[in-house]
Amino acid sequence: MDVTVEVAGEETHELSVPDPTYADLLAEIDLSPHEVSVMVEGRPVPEDQPVETDRVTVVRLIKGG
Repeated sequence: MDVTVEVAGEETHELSVPDPTYADLLAEIDLSPHEVSVMVEGRPVPEDQPVETDRVTVVRLIKGG
């Protein structure tokens, strides 16, 4: 499945992952589900749910500095 993953305020990734969950997408871009929320159409989705869309937004909850 081809999915566009936008990390809010940062980069956008074009991924191709067979039958992914949202956690699989996060692993592909080296992010932990503990530090982000995955949003689909402005609503959060559980990371263990199968991906059923071609575009998601990832919002960082914690950012070091």
